[in-house]
Amino acid sequence: MSDSFHVPSLDGMRAAAFVVVFLAHAGLERVVPGGFGVTVFFFLSGYLITSLLRIEHEAHGTISLRQFYVRRALRILPPFYVVLALAVVAAAVGVIAGGFDRRAVAAQTFYFANYWSVRHGGNGQVAGTGVYWSLAVEEHFYLVFPWLYVVLRRLRPRTQALVLWSLCAAVLAWRCALVASGASADRTYLATDTRVDSILFGCALAVWNNPMLDGPSRIPETRWKRFLVPGAIGVLLASFAVREPHYRETVRYSLQGVALYPIFVAAIRFPTWAPFRLLNTRAMAFAGVLSYALYLVHHVVIYGFRAALAGHAVVAAGLAFGASLGIAWTLHDLVEKPCARLRRRLA
Repeated sequence: MSDSFHVPSLDGMRAAAFVVVFLAHAGLERVVPGGFGVTVFFFLSGYLITSLLRIEHEAHGTISLRQFYVRRALRILPPFYVVLALAVVAAAVGVIAGGFDRRAVAAQTFYFANYWSVRHGGNGQVAGTGVYWSLAVEEHFYLVFPWLYVVLRRLRPRTQALVLWSLCAAVLAWRCALVASGASADRTYLATDTRVDSILFGCALAVWNNPMLDGPSRIPETRWKRFLVPGAIGVLLASFAVREPHYRETVRYSLQGVALYPIFVAAIRFPTWAPFRLLNTRAMAFAGVLSYALYLVHHVVIYGFRAALAGHAVVAAGLAFGASLGIAWTLHDLVEKPCARLRRRLA
């Protein structure tokens, strides 16, 4: 079973999500919702991973959990550990200011960076590696979800989706309870138990009415384009505009998860439609292929250029973007491609 499941528009969606994250980290966090870029990455992961598991089960009647974890390990771990090691070395020799705490690096190494950040903030982490909290959320998901999906396969597709939506509702209720008890914004934003629903929404799309696997939609194309997608965009804009803290740390993530449904379906079904045409350009597809490596390196690079070019934020951001592309391309060629060949050989 290969983990190559190419879906029109989704490489471009990865690239767009990364650009949102980059712009926020480069200094535009007040006007660019960087956290939403991470939510899109989560939704994408849930959709793609579940679609791959579904394809494997439908083709072979079973799912090899051993092969799943081998594929995930070869996809995720080598680039991550290379970049983390280089960042630690750079901080140790003073190229990156601020130093580090070995306990924080250990938490990142073993994918508990999100809970470290909940308890300690960004203290102790190499500057720019705080974004690795989201990788911890995804890793925790990978450890548990395949086992859950093996059980869900005994149910009808619609029932599978209902179970996943129920889990999303339970996570929302848990966030509400935490906020009511006075939990911090970091507790609800960073922790796996409060953010995994952003991944589960994508899983639900994969198991029922999957736009790539389940044939034509019963909903007419005009309804998608005139009502559902514009309505979803309106919901997203409202989710960005409302600043009330309790709402932002509870309902916001759920609304965004629901709103991403019609956007993902339309992007996959209508890749040549004007709003999604840009996602299918070669440049966006290429950036999408590099998106994981870009995510790993970009914030460290931003910190480096920001320190070197203090007072020249725009120039620093532009150089950081170009340098991130170059480093990510190198990482892709030297690390990700050999690991991909090994994954195919093992599969």
